[in-house]
Amino acid sequence: MLVDSHCHLEYKGIVEDQQGVLTRARAAGVGAFLNISTKQSEWQQVVATATRESDVFASVGIHPHEANGHEDLGRSTLLAATENPKVIGIGETGLDYYYEHSDRNTQAKLFRMHIEVARETGLPIIIHTRDAEDDTFEILNDEMEKGAFPALIHCFTASADFGRKVLDLGLTISLSGIVTFKNAKDLQEAAKQVPEDRLLVETDSPFLAPVPHRGRPCEPAYVADTARFVAALRETDCEGLAEQTTANFARLFDKAAL
Repeated sequence: MLVDSHCHLEYKGIVEDQQGVLTRARAAGVGAFLNISTKQSEWQQVVATATRESDVFASVGIHPHEANGHEDLGRSTLLAATENPKVIGIGETGLDYYYEHSDRNTQAKLFRMHIEVARETGLPIIIHTRDAEDDTFEILNDEMEKGAFPALIHCFTASADFGRKVLDLGLTISLSGIVTFKNAKDLQEAAKQVPEDRLLVETDSPFLAPVPHRGRPCEPAYVADTARFVAALRETDCEGLAEQTTANFARLFDKAAL
């Protein structure tokens, strides 16, 4: 069994054929899905899908692109949303300096608020970071000193140095289809170094379809292609990698009770 640890089942490219997408993924060996939210207006639908589908779980959070539109989001609002039994994670949240869709200080403020809720609830925080390694690590390191919290870097594309530093903080790293791209040599080298008990795989559907599906909307079924590639990269068998990454997901997202 595989887990797609990060997908957007309500997004265009997926939602139009959501049942077909889930059926194809299940046939490909995907036994659980984490349906990720990026803004408050998505929370209800993301949770509704998870409530309807027994193998789908949900996260609640604010993506850094959406930070400017959620400056007044109260900690109590996010905390209350985590009480739903199918909400097993917080995010995605973090910092994105590539597109600069939101003010950096606002991104950081919301990122820290998500961490506070993760610390209080024990739910893992799902972190997006792009072109913001130094500030992301500074916030994580500072917040860890205040008290530990479970966390992962989703769709890891950062430097090997950043990877080592967040692993030292106790974080988990999730690999998307980007690792299969021909020009991702540095990422492939970094992927070999992730400890086996700290590794997840994901699609980030409908984005970032892995080889051999480039140019198509990504589906959760394609996590099997990423897993096969990562297994070959790490010189292990795909069945073992599937078993390990599923166990890692179950341990990190223990509210899911897989």
